[in-house]
Amino acid sequence: MMKILQRRTKRSSTMLQTSGLSARITGYQNLLFVRWQALSSRDQLALLLLSAFLLLFVGGYGGYSIHQAANNSKSEYQEQVADYFWLRAQAGNIDSNALVAANTTDGAEVIPAASSVNALLTNSGIVEAQVIANGETVQLSFNNPSQAVVSAALGKLEQQGWQFTQLSMQQDLLTKAIQVQATVTSS
Repeated sequence: MMKILQRRTKRSSTMLQTSGLSARITGYQNLLFVRWQALSSRDQLALLLLSAFLLLFVGGYGGYSIHQAANNSKSEYQEQVADYFWLRAQAGNIDSNALVAANTTDGAEVIPAASSVNALLTNSGIVEAQVIANGETVQLSFNNPSQAVVSAALGKLEQQGWQFTQLSMQQDLLTKAIQVQATVTSS
């Protein structure tokens, strides 16, 4: 019997807290309405105009911010598309002689520069890298989500005697993948 009374007491106190909150809100609304009615019509008009101005200002600034973010996103996308088409355009500049292994005077086989760079990247954990030989230089492009893997791969290239003439690294804000585009030459 005592437990039933305790449960009823808890329920009624919860209901009183909920009804107390709604009563408090209703009280604030009534107080605001009474104070609004106490203002002169000129003050009411001024307050309405000020409120409308603030709403327009906040809404306009929010719209402007969204517009700027959309423009920035669009320009980043266009840069990535331009980089992609630049890499595709470089495919015509591939030195076909660099793709065929040539024999040196002592009979040892020379590994083409693009194949050497691609092998170094693959051994470092970079898969699906785009590697193009262009005369004396090698252009490469790849994406990887791990900064450690990217750093290790670029470090191995330098250890093997490749010098960077151009290096561009960007991180995709959505996928957090690091996009690398570089041009290297053998030293």
